[in-house]
Amino acid sequence: MIFFANLIQALGEQLKVRQQVIATATVYLKRFYARNSLKCIDPLLMAPTCLFLASKVEEFGVISNNRLLSTCQGVIKNKYSHAYPPEFNYRMNQVFECEFFLLETMDCCLVLYHPYRPLTQYVHDLGQDDLLPLAWRIVNDSLRTDICLLYPPYLIALSCLHMACVIKQKDAKRWFAELSVDMDKVLEITRHILKLYELWKNYDEKKEIGSLLSKMPKPKTSPSRPPSQGPNGQEKGQSQQSVQ
Repeated sequence: MIFFANLIQALGEQLKVRQQVIATATVYLKRFYARNSLKCIDPLLMAPTCLFLASKVEEFGVISNNRLLSTCQGVIKNKYSHAYPPEFNYRMNQVFECEFFLLETMDCCLVLYHPYRPLTQYVHDLGQDDLLPLAWRIVNDSLRTDICLLYPPYLIALSCLHMACVIKQKDAKRWFAELSVDMDKVLEITRHILKLYELWKNYDEKKEIGSLLSKMPKPKTSPSRPPSQGPNGQEKGQSQQSVQ
């Protein structure tokens, strides 16, 4: 998922959407594939679909069809030619169909809360405004991990601020000690992010992503409906057969 989170970031920057739109799209992608196989829908189609939906949910404005497709084409050709053929072969009717499946999977629960707002408030309360750019970048990096699915935004914000304080050598021990939060959870989040940075040190995407994508389950050419789950985790068809 790190690769596809990077793809959403590249598409979002090229489309000049707000970082919150990119963050929302990334969480949508993670939520979808937490419940569905990579074989169900091609992540190369799901990534721009998530961005397309997030731009509407975050009230950025609808991205025009031609602009979305041309941006996908340009980003794939210029930045990801080492991973994909230069042609982006999906069309808007497939994006719309994919968007429907995404909405269905998330049960139309589309409003998300991100660490950016609490982070801004914490930095202001701490009185160290120079920490905000670094902590903000760490929050952006954290989207490559699964912590956005596991921890509340305010704890992620505190963890990123704590890391920024350590990097900038700012003494904020007293401020953190006065908080009524579980610092063990904050440090747990920090360890997740540090593991990501450790992974990045030894990972060369251009050399390794091709072999990784070749091992990934091959999706169908067009989107297929994700299997509906019954109350016991079975597909509905299977549960009905068992009743009969």
